Amino acid sequence: MVPRPELRALAGGGPAKVTIEDAGFFYGRFRALRDVNLEVPEKRVTALIGPSGCGKSTLLRMLNRMYDLVPGGRAEGRVLIDGEDVLRTTRLLELRQRVGMVFQRPSPFPMSIRDNVVFAPRLLGWKRPRIEAAVRESLEGAALWDEVKDRLDEPATGLSGGQQQRLSIARCLAVQPEVILMDEPCSALDPIATLKIEDLIHRLARDYTIVIVTHNMQQAARVADYTAFMLMNAEDRCGELVEVGPTVELFNRPRDRRTEDYITGRFG
Repeated sequence: MVPRPELRALAGGGPAKVTIEDAGFFYGRFRALRDVNLEVPEKRVTALIGPSGCGKSTLLRMLNRMYDLVPGGRAEGRVLIDGEDVLRTTRLLELRQRVGMVFQRPSPFPMSIRDNVVFAPRLLGWKRPRIEAAVRESLEGAALWDEVKDRLDEPATGLSGGQQQRLSIARCLAVQPEVILMDEPCSALDPIATLKIEDLIHRLARDYTIVIVTHNMQQAARVADYTAFMLMNAEDRCGELVEVGPTVELFNRPRDRRTEDYITGRFG
């Protein structure tokens, strides 16, 4: 019997909010991820980096069961959030309230700014005073309130790309999550809008556990407390976790030659 790999705990990271054990994923018969073991510290930013196709976004989607929307998708192993295995929960609405997600491209609903923010709270049956409070609190949390407070009833599609992405974050904050997943949240934005999102990530990490997928290693170095490097196994084309650690250490003193090769641009 082969012993289970040790969890890749993050030194100095404090208590783990998310614990991933022997995680794997299949798209039909194709194995996309194999034996991922990782602990994600609470109220810190953890970045997932690596070449395209190595399973970063797949791993991210395992944390709130977004893969349920993919025909033939199947997860294995365990993903624990505060000790509860989310891969086996049947309370998906509650899970996605606890674990929010911000996608690569801004995705405002075709409705007003206000209605975008309160869309999920209304579905959850919140009372009107609580919903109204969520509008300002969420927009302030996303550093957008001062820019839109006088135009809450205008269409959200009229906002700039960077504002739309911060509105997506406000929509996520409105349901008071514990974990925020971000899948390349700045890849469609210009440098100024990107800087605003990165500053926002730093502020949000005071209150939320954040896991971000990024192809931009400079961005990982700027925003992440910890970084995990993933790579596609050359033998079976399956994604795996190669190395994880404090971002400064991983970028300056990588333990694995493959990590060093990727960071220095020898491949990827």
